[in-house]
Amino acid sequence: MLGPVLLAAARSDSIRRIVAAAPVTRPVVDRFVAGERLDESMAAVRSLAARGLEVTLDHLGEDITDPAEALRNRDAYLQLAAALKEQGLGVKAEMSVKLSAFGQALAGGHELALKNITPVVEAAAEAGTTVTLDMEDHTTVDSTLAILADLRERFPQTGAVVQSYLFRTEDDCHALAGEGSRVRLVKGAYKEPATVAFQDKREVDKAYVRCLKILMAGEGYPMIGSHDPRMVAIGQELAHRNGRKPADYEFQMLYGIREAEQQRLVADGHRMRVYIPYGTDWYGYFMRRLAERPANLAFFLRSLATRG
Repeated sequence: MLGPVLLAAARSDSIRRIVAAAPVTRPVVDRFVAGERLDESMAAVRSLAARGLEVTLDHLGEDITDPAEALRNRDAYLQLAAALKEQGLGVKAEMSVKLSAFGQALAGGHELALKNITPVVEAAAEAGTTVTLDMEDHTTVDSTLAILADLRERFPQTGAVVQSYLFRTEDDCHALAGEGSRVRLVKGAYKEPATVAFQDKREVDKAYVRCLKILMAGEGYPMIGSHDPRMVAIGQELAHRNGRKPADYEFQMLYGIREAEQQRLVADGHRMRVYIPYGTDWYGYFMRRLAERPANLAFFLRSLATRG
């Protein structure tokens, strides 16, 4: 059961220093992270767009400790929105944000995060694109959904993420499945207690299907965030069963994972969006990717052995 260990390591400063200093780490991180600079992320957008893929961009910067960091993250997203507008890529790229990067976990964090994210959503609209609010651990869900509701009063295209492993998510899906609502459904990648989340993978999968049924039967726009072939197939079947056309939903996968499947879905006429993270604060994201799938961890360990 290495997953919980890796998730705990994602919040360890001492392990962060060890992993960051390892010579093999950078080449492996490059598989999952598009680069540290904005221009590198934009190059990845152009490359994927040329192959028929759409993208969502995440400037990495969670677990901040002071309001100044929140402002720096806000400014990074404003620069991203400006770049998308300048290069005419808003139609192909949206933005994903973690509200912890905007100050949600600090004192007065709810109001601080709303204040900092609002100009980013405004800039995204000016660039012809939109923002999706990533979901983090269960303690942030109520605040995140409340901020979503505030933003959608002016920007109804603002999206949200829900995680099937939380017991509450089916109810959240019912609440979010209304007309115009954009919802990305994922399984969840944080270490959660048994009091709030399913611990068994089979139960998480069953919950995912139940949630997907709710979203597909609703009036919103489901975004199927999964690399699991079964969930992809179920998503296609539910879309067909509910009379949805390819423009009425989309698949989403992570940068660097199942690239051949991403291209297959595009070739079959589906909308396929790739989640592209970039920035210097890649450690927490990287460790969660290792924890999610044994294949990711095996890839890292093989690289360690080869370099060694």
